[in-house]
Amino acid sequence: MKTVAFIPARFASKRFEGKSLALIAGKPMIQHVYERSKECPELDEIYVATDDLSICTCVTEFGGRAIMTDENHLSGTDRIAEAAEKIGLQDRDIVVNIQGDQPIFQPSIISDLIRPLLEDPKTPMSTLMYRIKEERELNDTNNVKVVVDKKGYALYFSRLPIPFRRDQQPEIIYYKHLGFYAYRKEFLLKFTRLSYGLLERAEKLEQLRALEHGYEIKVVETTFDSTEVDRPEDIKEVEEKLSQLNSPGL
Repeated sequence: MKTVAFIPARFASKRFEGKSLALIAGKPMIQHVYERSKECPELDEIYVATDDLSICTCVTEFGGRAIMTDENHLSGTDRIAEAAEKIGLQDRDIVVNIQGDQPIFQPSIISDLIRPLLEDPKTPMSTLMYRIKEERELNDTNNVKVVVDKKGYALYFSRLPIPFRRDQQPEIIYYKHLGFYAYRKEFLLKFTRLSYGLLERAEKLEQLRALEHGYEIKVVETTFDSTEVDRPEDIKEVEEKLSQLNSPGL
């Protein structure tokens, strides 16, 4: 059984066109993501799945692997499903979806992400959550929140704070969803063929499709956050955090 990571990357982004190629501390963002992915020991192979020739060229120039995919995919999940088929992965192989706009993630979170699938062959899909520590994150609709059951399986994902706390007691711990996923390849293909659901359309969150169709998603808590680059102004924040990570003694 192989564990293969795909980094979906497209050029056309509504809020930040061409952000995969945006320079962060002198390197294209996609290179930062690729190099961090290489630090996860469980990954057998890593590919960038893209619909853009300039991104493909960039990846090959820094020594990475890239796969050209259809430009009409509606999501990164659809894109990596095509890429997984192209390289001939087997049904029980594990496919990891690493977000191409999170250039300073801690590589150990990928180990946490895939562990449930390695430990339990019946687990079809897993993802990550991080404890929210700041009020602004809780109320930011770009930060997706998640609630889980006592066994760590997702109950719901929402852009709004969940659960709603009606009274001041009890104290609630809120969790932010980090958009990294691991799938069995056979389930990934099944997932992309499922019909869209009402909840997915309402929240614009594709993971709700799995829940609406009755599939379980194992959610692993990580102690490491991951900063997304959604807009050009986010680059400065990422460069500052990257500088702190690279500072001696940190």
